[in-house]
Amino acid sequence: MTIKPQTDQAQTSQTPARQSAYRVAIAFVVLLFFLWGMANNLNDILIAQFKKAFALSDFGTSFVQQVFYFGYFLFSLPAALLMQGRGYKSAIMTGLGCYGVGALLFYPAAEFGKYEFFLVALFIIAGGLAFLETAANPLMTEIGDPAGAARRLNWAQVANPIGTLFGILVGKYFILSGKTLDPTDTNLTESAKALFYRQEILSVRGPYIALGLVVLVLAILAAFIRFPQGQHHTEDGPEMGHLWGLFRRARLRFAVIAQFFYVGAQIGVWSYTIRYAEENAHMNEAAGANALLISLVLFAFGRFCGTSLMTRIRPNTMLTVFSALSLLLVFGASVLPGEAGLYCLVAASFFLSIQFPTIFALGVEGLGRERRLGASLIIMAIIGGAFLTGLMGHVSDLLGIRLAMLVPCLCFAVVLSFSLFIRKLEVRPSHGLTL
Repeated sequence: MTIKPQTDQAQTSQTPARQSAYRVAIAFVVLLFFLWGMANNLNDILIAQFKKAFALSDFGTSFVQQVFYFGYFLFSLPAALLMQGRGYKSAIMTGLGCYGVGALLFYPAAEFGKYEFFLVALFIIAGGLAFLETAANPLMTEIGDPAGAARRLNWAQVANPIGTLFGILVGKYFILSGKTLDPTDTNLTESAKALFYRQEILSVRGPYIALGLVVLVLAILAAFIRFPQGQHHTEDGPEMGHLWGLFRRARLRFAVIAQFFYVGAQIGVWSYTIRYAEENAHMNEAAGANALLISLVLFAFGRFCGTSLMTRIRPNTMLTVFSALSLLLVFGASVLPGEAGLYCLVAASFFLSIQFPTIFALGVEGLGRERRLGASLIIMAIIGGAFLTGLMGHVSDLLGIRLAMLVPCLCFAVVLSFSLFIRKLEVRPSHGLTL
């Protein structure tokens, strides 16, 4: 069976009437952005919680993100192959199933009280999210005019920071106890210490069980929703032969690199915000959680403002400005002591807002039918959240949390370089400047 290559121009054949036929599917996909935003930022709460419950170092807590984003890396390509062979619905149902099962595994993990069991559950959740992101992101770029892909994806991802806010609120009020254990307190008996650790471990159980049940119900509902089929293959099989040739495209290759560093920076900044507030600003756990909550509010507001501005300003110009300001603010957090550094770190979240979807949309631009396979490569780059968060934890243990913020500074420099590279591609045809 031969399928003619699909160009971006061919996608414009999806008329508004056809798009309206998939309104329920599109609304459902927007809900997916909410769900994985919630899961991603519950990890920030888990890092603070597990540090107490298992008496871990900063590097030890980084395994929450390392395992999570390693799961993204391993499952992204299988997700693309399933989607290419069976369509969006199969990938979405598989993703929701893994997400729900992983969340429910928090129950036995809490009962056994083993950090390693929680990491296994998080790995399964991440595998599910890899399927969801690999399906949802290209779906939003494929439906409609290719010229508006970046803006459309940014609007869909407005649900993502709302999910992150909800996740932090759930973590703050249902997981974090606000209690700390002083290991030097001679009045504490071993049984009292054991009871404290046990209660801190069990506190994560309830929210994840509720989340798992909700997600599994959505997996069942997805079976009754009509999703766009796009072009997928059953007889030819997945186009693995195109993978290396696809990666040789400079635009896509640089997008994968930029996404690797961007995700590492975003996850690292949020993962250690509570820790930064405690060590550098001398705040308690509750105040640190409030700082993280404010960061996510600014992230959501930045996504709304940035996406609105894309109607008048090119997405890549927005990426250039936002990545540069992120770099400056996080650098301020690395050199300024006390609350001034925390203010810089929190403010940086406003400018993180549009970077992931904009890098994604710019990276898959011009790929046509190979957009889904290209999307899987960019989603695989999310493994940056594993490596770079681990690096930040190691630097923090050696030199302090403030100097650990130099790691995301370097990451934002890479994103800025990507935006400047794309800008050269944009101005080359006309030999003039474009906005």
